[in-house]
Amino acid sequence: MTNSICRWGFLGSAAIARKNWKAVHLSGNGRVAAVASRSVARAKKFIDECSAEVPPSEPTIAMESYRKLIESPNIDAVYVPLPTGIRKPWVIAAAEAGKHVLCEKPIAINADEAREMIDACAASNVQFMDGVMFDHGERIQTVCNELIDQKSIGTLRRIHSHFSFPSDDAFAESNIRANRELEPHGCLGDLGWYCIRFSLWLAGLELPRYVSARTLESLGEDPVPGEFSGELFFANGLSATFYCSFLSGNQQTAIVSGSDGFLTIDDFVLPFLDGQTHWATHKHDLQIDNCRWNFRKRTSDESADEYAAGESNAQEVNMVRRLAAAAIENKVDTRFSELALKTQMILDACRRSAIADGERVSVPPL
Repeated sequence: MTNSICRWGFLGSAAIARKNWKAVHLSGNGRVAAVASRSVARAKKFIDECSAEVPPSEPTIAMESYRKLIESPNIDAVYVPLPTGIRKPWVIAAAEAGKHVLCEKPIAINADEAREMIDACAASNVQFMDGVMFDHGERIQTVCNELIDQKSIGTLRRIHSHFSFPSDDAFAESNIRANRELEPHGCLGDLGWYCIRFSLWLAGLELPRYVSARTLESLGEDPVPGEFSGELFFANGLSATFYCSFLSGNQQTAIVSGSDGFLTIDDFVLPFLDGQTHWATHKHDLQIDNCRWNFRKRTSDESADEYAAGESNAQEVNMVRRLAAAAIENKVDTRFSELALKTQMILDACRRSAIADGERVSVPPL
């Protein structure tokens, strides 16, 4: 690093990259210096369209190859939104070139490939981080503190998460998320990754002992999971279930049950468009009066102030700001690579269980 601004290079022009273009602009410690795509024209089109909404502080260069961007001395960090099936060699190349890496999820085909990528980053002392934005929001930290440390709903017993959206008729034919070669994990990789990650946070980042999972519906000519459910079993009696789908309506809900109550979040992945992120804790009392048996509702609505300062403190902005800080200060936080690898390991176990029709599959230690 030569100054206090991290110079980002984007490998590809995926739709999610537009959100991160804006996040980098708002971060205060980074700028998008270059974009590489399958052609210079494609990269330039992406730059022009993003610049029309969020003008860069300095011109962004369109490059004709991923390799040229990675090898550029004018790039400090690389954002990799390429499809999972072709991601590994570019992550490793970026690491070997001394670039810090923000990688979209799922990070790899399997945990062995994920380890190769993470080990390459460790060998070059560069930050590796996956693109789970809610890791960097204030809410997940506050909720974990409230539930795990303060035990606001007693001993945690059960976690349930649901992330889905309804695909259109052309999805199975034209969307890469239904393409086994590019995105072999289907909805499990695209949506279930967040559900698994949420459960990991609430389990204190501890791996489950074993999992049981099923593919409920497949999509595509060479099928990938289109609808998937899984159950995770932890050593302390805590269990977690999740459902992810390309076939159900928009939903991103989470329920955490404890011995004394439960917590609900209606938007655990991508917060609703309003001023604050919310959750609610519930401790309903059963009241018995002769023949009348009723629950009395006791609910406390809570919120985090992470959006009080506007978009500049949104979770995606915090994510790119944190990786840029690692690059600027040359301080690698291995917690994020560990989180990514653990998520991949659980995903792999879920796939093995689904192939075995729900058979319990052990999750190996890290």
